[in-house]
Amino acid sequence: MASPALVPQRAAGMLARLEANVQRVIVGKSATVRLAAAGLVAGGHVLLQDLPGTGKTMLARSIAASIGGEFKRVQCTPDLFDFVPGPVFTNVLLADEVNRSTPRTQAALLEAMAEAQVTVEGVTHPLPSPFFVIATQNPHEFHGTYPLPEAQLDRFLVACEMGPPSAAEAEEILASRQHGDPITELAAVLTSADVVELQQACLQVVVAGTIRSYIVSLLAAVRSRPEVALPASMRAGLYLQRAAQALALFDQRDFVLPDDVKTLVGPVLAHRLGMRGRASAAEILEQVLAELPLPPLRSR
Repeated sequence: MASPALVPQRAAGMLARLEANVQRVIVGKSATVRLAAAGLVAGGHVLLQDLPGTGKTMLARSIAASIGGEFKRVQCTPDLFDFVPGPVFTNVLLADEVNRSTPRTQAALLEAMAEAQVTVEGVTHPLPSPFFVIATQNPHEFHGTYPLPEAQLDRFLVACEMGPPSAAEAEEILASRQHGDPITELAAVLTSADVVELQQACLQVVVAGTIRSYIVSLLAAVRSRPEVALPASMRAGLYLQRAAQALALFDQRDFVLPDDVKTLVGPVLAHRLGMRGRASAAEILEQVLAELPLPPLRSR
């Protein structure tokens, strides 16, 4: 590992290469690409909630190719019971339509995500490092699905959407694919060892006491809102802190800023909240952020 003084600059360079490489395939979704990369660096997992055909699978494949890692895809279906001993042993796992798998399969995936291991017939097997799950689900289709329980949703560091492309982005996508698929030409710009080093660098990013207090205040403010039936757990606060540490590396910083936390509040917290009535988790979080004073700017 590089000396501490060099870690932020070197890490930012590595992350810039990763983002640029993925964006050779994923057009116009820079915010989503960064969130996914931050999830990888933070040692977490990502939930993509969007319609079919928006590039979710391509994002997972692009990240795997960019880090020279092994990629495997599991199509989650009601009859999928014994996938754990095979496809889950990989670096980047795409759990496609995860809400179509039964609670039994979801529980098996939960162990893999939470513990980086699987248990088969009483024998525990460690998973490769890094191990990164990108799960997808269509939030508008409910027939034949098994909604993810709170314990499963809570294991995803961030949840986000790809969203439809703009007209200009759609034209660029069509142009880039008229003679083939650019993913076939995507070369690795990092190694799996580089990813592990980035994950270690993430742990060295300083979170000042004022930032920690800000995170605690955010969780308390969300918990106090009458529209929130199920508030974010302490794990959500830990994930928010870890994701902010990862985000700081993109800007060559070894310390977290309040803006890092603000940027991640929606992606980290919204999918964890149970709401009453027609209240929107995103809207409530925006209100809380607007009302809560920012902590003083200190790097230590």
